[in-house]
Amino acid sequence: MAFKTLDGLAVAGKRVLLRADLNVPVRDGQITDTTRLDRLVPTIRELAGKGAKVLVCSHFARPKGKRVPEMSLAPVAAALGKVLGAPVAFAEDCIGAVAQKAVAALKDGDVLVLENTRFYAEEEKNDPAFSAELAKLADIYVDDAFSAAHRAHASTEGVARLLPAYAGRLMQAELEALGAALSHPVRPVAAVVGGAKVSTKLDLLGNLVKKVDVLIIGGAMANTFLSAQGHKVGKSLQEAEMHGTALEILKAAQAAKCDVVLPCDAVVATEFKANPPTQTVGIDAIPDNAMMLDVGPKTVAAIVAKIATLKTLVWNGPLGAFETEPFDAATVAVAKAVAAATVAGKLKSVAGGGDTVSALKHAGVLAQMSYVSTAGGAFLEWMEGKTLPGVAALEA
Repeated sequence: MAFKTLDGLAVAGKRVLLRADLNVPVRDGQITDTTRLDRLVPTIRELAGKGAKVLVCSHFARPKGKRVPEMSLAPVAAALGKVLGAPVAFAEDCIGAVAQKAVAALKDGDVLVLENTRFYAEEEKNDPAFSAELAKLADIYVDDAFSAAHRAHASTEGVARLLPAYAGRLMQAELEALGAALSHPVRPVAAVVGGAKVSTKLDLLGNLVKKVDVLIIGGAMANTFLSAQGHKVGKSLQEAEMHGTALEILKAAQAAKCDVVLPCDAVVATEFKANPPTQTVGIDAIPDNAMMLDVGPKTVAAIVAKIATLKTLVWNGPLGAFETEPFDAATVAVAKAVAAATVAGKLKSVAGGGDTVSALKHAGVLAQMSYVSTAGGAFLEWMEGKTLPGVAALEA
């Protein structure tokens, strides 16, 4: 993967358009999680510290090409200033005279947040004229928004082809971690894939069986595989219409010599709620009136034994309904085993996807993984083997 980084880049006195992801969660007007802002700090500090005028641009929410006051980036700019511990200016537009005036007022080392790019419909259309207006503001383009790299928008792809383009430190870290996980991993390499539906992760599973030595399948999607193999799964969530596809994936895995690990036992309950009466049963003994809500201890032991043999692991999706106790047990146990192997220097562990990040946080091991991506859709598309427009533009 050939892309230029900030190493050795001279930016003193230059205007740098930094594509960030400021799409932070907000409730009742308050930012509830500053993780995305925190992760931007190294790139902004490096650019500003080297004397650049840093123009931060981003989308926020879904204003659908209209100016929606509640979707302004003004409050996020204020929050970024607090995280940076430095003043951050705000421009009430991202292109045109207002933006140009705000940029002209900057001194070397200053930081400016431009208004929500999605206030213009041209952003999501990757309109060349809009890209050109953004490019007018700057001398250099730096992309630090891997989480938006799967979108071919003006601020992620169009402008990258009009200015000298570089990966920011967060983008660089993402690409290097992901490359080490699947593109050129130290083997044996495994993937843990959980979640509810096979249908939403078809491309992912199809790509992984060709890339990994071990594929561990959990979550409700495991029920579909088990049912396709003839096991009775009771009232468990599954996709009967995907049985043929599940068997094709298993066949493809066999042809690729990829070892697929499916549950051999399950924690079941007759209703899905916190702390109901549960049973732990073999997968051939799931009662007709019960549903599988977590993988069982024998499955956990088998997965942990596999982890001990691995050099690389990539994780997307929990093994059970982890948000509801006691169906978090398997995910927590496996997460702790992965974290222990990582801390011991025996395993490179890369994880991503919203539920995965929440599950690892719940298990208390987020900081012990080699790398955790907060990218969501971009992480999933990368795991599916798809070309990400924002990354391809940097390579070009």
